[in-house]
Amino acid sequence: MDKPVTIPVNEAPRADHLLIADLVAAGARVLDVGCGDGALLQLLSDRRGVDGRGIELSRERVNACVARGLSVIQGDADRDLQHYPDRAFDYAVLSLTIQATRQPEAVLRHLLRIGRRAIVSFPNFGHWRIRSQLLFHGRMPITENLPETWYASPNAHLCTIKDFADLVRHVNAEVEDAVAFNSYGQQLPIKRSISLQNLFGEKAVFLLRDRGT
Repeated sequence: MDKPVTIPVNEAPRADHLLIADLVAAGARVLDVGCGDGALLQLLSDRRGVDGRGIELSRERVNACVARGLSVIQGDADRDLQHYPDRAFDYAVLSLTIQATRQPEAVLRHLLRIGRRAIVSFPNFGHWRIRSQLLFHGRMPITENLPETWYASPNAHLCTIKDFADLVRHVNAEVEDAVAFNSYGQQLPIKRSISLQNLFGEKAVFLLRDRGT
């Protein structure tokens, strides 16, 4: 059973949430997949005036979202996105969730179908600290962005920035913008040098569009 979720009070927004808010047009229709406790939806509502909806697997987190006054339903990204119609939203967002899905490719294809734009953020398994832990200790790394042990982690498909860029090409999507963050929350534009951002970026955010639209 999930533990009760406490809604953070006056907690500073995450760096990737702030960037996502900058990428979303004011008043847009937004679907936040795997929305957690609703922090991103709340930020988008407060700062961008979006018409936001959410889907979240955890019942306790859904309750936390409802307590915020957000429109969120319980659902599984791997099973339930197929029920959403094409272009139902301006943006379909997946924030630090794709690595925990069982079928990342299928989930990404649904995001690109459901939203006119898709925004995906994820922890970068290619960061130098992760590489050094594997190299010098020979164990699966534990970091601030990947805090669980390998046997307790919900992450089924960890990837690097380069890996995700390969997936984007595979599903025939266009990268409209892509940014990585270092450990200080500073932005590192990926398009300038994906190899450097793959080494120094702890998290990444991609703004995508289906080439068929």
